[in-house]
Amino acid sequence: MRNTISPELTRLCVNTIKMLAVDAVEKANSGHPGLPMGAADYAFTLWSRYLRFNPKDPAWPNRDRFVLSAGHGSMLLYALLHLAGYDLPLDELKRFRQWDSLTPGHPEYGLTPGVETTTGPLGQGFANGVGMAIASRMSAARYNTAEHKIVDHYVYGIVSDGDLMEGISSEAASLAGHLGLGNLIYFYDDNRISIEGPTELAFTEDRGKRFEAYGWQVLYIDGHDGEAAAQAIEQAQADRERPTLIVARTCIGKGSPNMAGKAEVHGAPLGAAEVAATKQNLGWPEEPTFYVPDTVRAVFAARVKALQGEYKSWHKTVKAWAAANPELAQQREIALNKVLPDDLEAQLIAAVSKPNATRRLSGEVLARIGALVPSVVGGSADLSPSTSTYMKGLGDIGRGSFDGRNFHFGVREHAMGGILNGLALYGGFVPFGATFLVFADYMRPSIRLASIMGVQVVYVFTHDSIFVGEDGPTHEPVEQVASLRMIPGMTVIRPADGPEVAAAWTFALRHQDGPVALILSRQKVPAIAREQAFDVAAFSQGAYVVAETAGRTPDLVLVGTGSELQLAMAAKPALEQAGHAVRVVSMPCVEQFKRQDAAFREALIPAGARKVVVEAGTRFGWGEIVGCDALFITQDGFGASAPYEVLAEEFGFTAEQVTQRILAWK
Repeated sequence: MRNTISPELTRLCVNTIKMLAVDAVEKANSGHPGLPMGAADYAFTLWSRYLRFNPKDPAWPNRDRFVLSAGHGSMLLYALLHLAGYDLPLDELKRFRQWDSLTPGHPEYGLTPGVETTTGPLGQGFANGVGMAIASRMSAARYNTAEHKIVDHYVYGIVSDGDLMEGISSEAASLAGHLGLGNLIYFYDDNRISIEGPTELAFTEDRGKRFEAYGWQVLYIDGHDGEAAAQAIEQAQADRERPTLIVARTCIGKGSPNMAGKAEVHGAPLGAAEVAATKQNLGWPEEPTFYVPDTVRAVFAARVKALQGEYKSWHKTVKAWAAANPELAQQREIALNKVLPDDLEAQLIAAVSKPNATRRLSGEVLARIGALVPSVVGGSADLSPSTSTYMKGLGDIGRGSFDGRNFHFGVREHAMGGILNGLALYGGFVPFGATFLVFADYMRPSIRLASIMGVQVVYVFTHDSIFVGEDGPTHEPVEQVASLRMIPGMTVIRPADGPEVAAAWTFALRHQDGPVALILSRQKVPAIAREQAFDVAAFSQGAYVVAETAGRTPDLVLVGTGSELQLAMAAKPALEQAGHAVRVVSMPCVEQFKRQDAAFREALIPAGARKVVVEAGTRFGWGEIVGCDALFITQDGFGASAPYEVLAEEFGFTAEQVTQRILAWK
């Protein structure tokens, strides 16, 4: 795209971006000025000539996505968003990193207009962008026609040395190259400085060759040469078969006469004296701070105005497309608005057949979901036969083929988590990812970010306890369920049988403002003999009464989850024979139970009753639910390698052992 901005005006715009970052970090006495100062040249080229956006409609579906994976350089993004006319007033830049501002230390999705994803933990944004690029290709395959293209945008990003050092980026880059994501274009800000000093202290491989090996197009530029950046962007756009990494050699803190190129400028204010020296070096007025020349505002205003033509043209195309393809248009609206069948609960409950492992029952439910909810897409980390998460007949996502719904993430749990977030953020899809529960730890940063952002991602975690059996303690999760329950905003569901599995999936599909983890067994479980018909509404409150002694106030409440609910049920007759009034409570979801009011919780688990918890995981967290004086029949050490029936006997998880422990409890 031809540059119509003079070199002098270009320099003024670049320096404005730099100094907004410098002034904001200085005023906050906290932040990272180095990256914004070093990346301003190529970032300005991207935003002023190539990036498609509309500040008045930040959610425009066909906008280009811009991901600042190097989230510590947030002031670069905030300066660009402000200048581009987003609802981010200059006063918010002045409140950088302050309480209740729109300019937090790292970009936060849902808070600042124009921020596409929450970044900061390095490598996460990289993987999110890969997910967005996949979602874009999938949307194009679903909705574009020969006559009308309504999805044809790019995903851009800025990644740092730190991003490329983190393993998640390697995993995500490998998959992106395998899939041939030609709509993905990343600038690698190669400033060769990390917090401890030069990157050569720990990072000396040839990064470009590494990405070439992944199947990426790799281009090299002087990151301070705007025209070189423009040529690289156009070369990247021309290659529709490979993602592109533009290695932009930059000087961190460029413009600062005494700090440029030094590690000290990475994560600390320049200081008053160096700010003054930098302004003098750049020919910038010392006062006022946060100065934006009118001519710079005019440049960005002109870009926004020019983009209005593309924005209006796209809406015209969508209107014509919808008129020519009404059924396709309706499908798109249903997907974007996450509309679900009114009888979803009944249909999913009807999908489960005879008793089985809950992972297998989940597979039956997922097959029905595949037919009912086209927006549900997902896959596993090379474990679909074990996790029962392959949706038969619905096609695969692969190189040159994006109209399917099954992913093959490979053995890449870390990247899978980040890519799922990108898919969810893109819109129009409800993504799920599956692996063994013990490997949820590989995904934890992505799970945590999904909770922070409040995005709808479903995790299918199978092989949920020591009853994995022969694989032994390396594969037998004991602390993972408790650790997932600790994440604010996370919903963890451990269903006991077929109806609970169906209800768990129903909840996950209807719960659109946060992630849900389904915790499923490897071993078969029996159908629970409920005294009343299964009630999805009761299940959705997190806990409900499965069985109780008729006509008496319970003096003993047994709380079970997942495959251990059957043990609580099995203990009930003997306890009643011993004179106890027993209530058996299924608590598939601790978080939902805790979200209910105090009256509900007290009625279900009365304060005057003695309580027992039966769960093949650590007791951590249960004291808050039932009190620390309860009996905890839990697994508070690692497992062992043996058939699961032997482990049940050795670790005290048979019906007889559970019953005897309760009877002997004083």
